[in-house]
Parts: sequence; C-alpha cells; structure tokens
Amino acid sequence: MGNTGNNSSVPTDLLVACFHDDDAFKYRAYTITYMLLFPVAIVSNITALAVFFLLGSRRISASCVVMMNLALSDGCFSLTLPLRLAYYFRDGVWDFPDWLCRLCVFGFYLNLYTSILFLTLLSVLRWLAVNHPLHHRALVTPLRTLLVCLGVWLFAGASSVTFLSNGVTIRKGFPRCFEPSSPSSWGRVLILNYVALALGFLLPFLTIIVCYSRIVLRLATRFDGGPLGGVRRRTGQRSLRLVAAVTATFLLCFLPYHVIRTLHLHAVCGEWDCGVTVALQRAVVVTLCLAASNSVVNPLLYYYSTRTFRNHMRDAHSSLQRRGSTRPHPALSSRRNTLTERKALD
Repeated sequence: MGNTGNNSSVPTDLLVACFHDDDAFKYRAYTITYMLLFPVAIVSNITALAVFFLLGSRRISASCVVMMNLALSDGCFSLTLPLRLAYYFRDGVWDFPDWLCRLCVFGFYLNLYTSILFLTLLSVLRWLAVNHPLHHRALVTPLRTLLVCLGVWLFAGASSVTFLSNGVTIRKGFPRCFEPSSPSSWGRVLILNYVALALGFLLPFLTIIVCYSRIVLRLATRFDGGPLGGVRRRTGQRSLRLVAAVTATFLLCFLPYHVIRTLHLHAVCGEWDCGVTVALQRAVVVTLCLAASNSVVNPLLYYYSTRTFRNHMRDAHSSLQRRGSTRPHPALSSRRNTLTERKALD
C-alpha cells in the first residue's frame, strides 16, 4: 500500500484511469440497489408523511415533528433515484441538464447529513424524556422542535452547497455526472471529507452514544428498583427500541461509508497501489449503497418505535375497511381516545 514515489497530493491521470476501468462494477451495483430502493422508499416515505399530516397539530408530538422532517428528506432523495438509474442504465452517460446533475449530487449529501442530524435530534429528545422528564415537558414543544429542524436544514444545506459546483464533466468523449471535475479536485474532496466526518458524523455519533448510554443506565436503574407500572414499562420498552433502531442505522448505513470513503480518498490522493485503490473503490460502492438504504430503513423506525404512528396507521387501515363494509369497527373510537391520552409518551 505504498506510495508510487510522487509526494504530491494530486493524483495522476494514470491513477484516476485505473479505477475508472472498474466502472462496470459500480454501474451494476448502483443500478440493482436503486431499482430496489426507489419503489420502497417513495411509497414508504409518502405514506409516512401522510400519516404524520393526518395526526393533526393537536396530536403531533416533538418526536413526530423530527420524524416528519426525516421522511421529507428521504422522500426528496428518492425522487432523484430515477435520474441516477437512467444514468447507470446508459453506462455512465448523462443525458440531462447540468443543473440536474448538480442537484442530484447535492441531494445525496443533503439527505445523508440531515438524516444523521435528525436521528441525533431524536436521540436527544428521547434522552430528555427519559432522564429529565420535567425539563422535557417544560422545554420541548412541537413548534420549538420545528424551529430546530429548520436550523438542521439550513446547516446541512449550507454545508453541502459546495457540491453544487460539481456538475457534468467530459470523460472519454461522454458527459459524466457524480465524478470530480479533475484529478486536482480530489485534494479538495479529501478536505471536505474530513469536515463532514467531524461535524456530520463523529460529533452526532458521539452525542448519540452519550444519550443512549444514559438512557440505558436510567432504564436499568428503574428495572432494578422494582416492578414498573404499565405506562412506565411501555415507555421504557419504546425507548430501548429506539436506542436499538438508531444505533443499528448508524452502524449499518453511516459508519462503513464514512470509514471506507476516507480510506479511498487517501488511496487516490496518496497514489496507493492501483489494485488497493480499486478494491477500496468497490468497498465505497457497497457502503454508499448501504448509506442510501437509510431512506427505507427510517420508516421502520417510525413504525416500531412510535405508538402514535403505529396506531394511526391502524386507524387509517380500519377506515379503509369500513368504507368497503357496512359494519362499523368497534375499536376505532377507543383507539383514537387512547392516542390523545398517550401522545406525550411518544
């Protein structure tokens, strides 16, 4: 894994050509992944947004506000997948305007880091609810949470705006997208990678670890202190489900991509051996597919960690059944009353 002898941080055209010779693997992997992700992502996130909007302002909680923004981010990203699919079906030929290429690049990173930050915010809210319930009731409101979410959008958007400069390039006589404009731009990408790694991944990940460690300790203390009441036990179970779901999302979708991307950029800028660089590029492709899959993983988080969301989906299903049947659903009104009484726990 040694350097070729050139101490420059700018990769040579020969090295860049080395990993472009492996484009077939990248195009095939992305095509299969996006074909699987697009229908699931678009349907699940539109459904999630519809459910959140149907909750109404009176029943929506702070956590639901965060999840709504997360679903919006994933839904917007899923709308760019058909353009990416068309590009990879054409073996890397971009037939669309330059601004669409820039928007797709920007959209991926905006979705990646808004997802990370919204999951972090969700973790902080759960930590407050479990460890500091009085402060949670006094400070956390849907409106304040919405303002924080707007701040996340602005921060992630401003941090990702540099990717709007990466548009269509010409390689081997064809217009290409999703590629650095020149070999010299890889050094700039490496610097941006470390900024994103520190602020967009490591800091949120450490925040989540701290929050969830305190949540688990708090819940363990409650269990050790004697039998829990029904409401407290259910709240603890939901918190533990959220801990497991968000941690798994970070470990599966975000951690591998950031680690491998950093190694690959060092391989390119440091002019490592061609075989090693190509192997790392393949690893980047696989981990980027995992990162993109967070758009279909997040709806599972809404369903399994939030009772309000789960019950409202059941109510919607029951309403559809009632429209096709003259018999009323006896549990519908009871469940709606329960939702109103327990919304603060979600």
